[in-house]
Amino acid sequence: MLEIQGLSHCFRNGTEETTVLDGIDLVVHKKEVVALLGSSGSGKSTLLNLMAGLMKPTKGTIKIAGQAIEKMNENELSEFRRKHIGFIFQSYELIPHFSVLENVELPLIFQGVKPRERRARAAEMLTQVGLGDKISLYPSQLSGGQQQRVSIARSLVTSPTIVFADEPTGNLDTKTEKEIIDLLLDLNSRLGMTFIIVTHEHEVAQRAQRIVYLRDGRLASPEESRGEAG
Repeated sequence: MLEIQGLSHCFRNGTEETTVLDGIDLVVHKKEVVALLGSSGSGKSTLLNLMAGLMKPTKGTIKIAGQAIEKMNENELSEFRRKHIGFIFQSYELIPHFSVLENVELPLIFQGVKPRERRARAAEMLTQVGLGDKISLYPSQLSGGQQQRVSIARSLVTSPTIVFADEPTGNLDTKTEKEIIDLLLDLNSRLGMTFIIVTHEHEVAQRAQRIVYLRDGRLASPEESRGEAG
């Protein structure tokens, strides 16, 4: 599903060069739930942006569903993301003057799906995340956990190949955090989608099927990373 080889990335500021990622090799299989665990400054946000095609690497390859995204131009990347990638944000990123249903419909509008079909698909996905009775409400009328469920429904309504979740429980209390991770695992089981969850919280990472540790821009063993995250 996802294959990364020899991935490195540097940021340049004038004549200064800072290496953020160095020699990352990683394979994520179809239907797998993987947690990318690292502390602030470990490089996990940069790696997430590279995997999602939001940045191009300095060196290395990134293949999703067999396609090398680092070779695509901006138009090709934009089209690829619309078809294959879902993104769950920490801060929900909902449009306040859109209803819950309209927020979830949005990616389908960009895909050119006809109104009747997109409303039906959005309503079905909201039912899948337990919000089938909230479709006419607005984000301000929902709790933080409910807003994150809307964000999850929006990311999944296009049936993406892979879903990236960026600190999806970062703004939630402990009880709601557990509910959201339970939901992601349930959706993975029922819908067979692949999830990569970026987090600095051990409690969240331990719920995944596999943990990938990132430290100082390199993949690390659990022993090397102990005490670095969380």
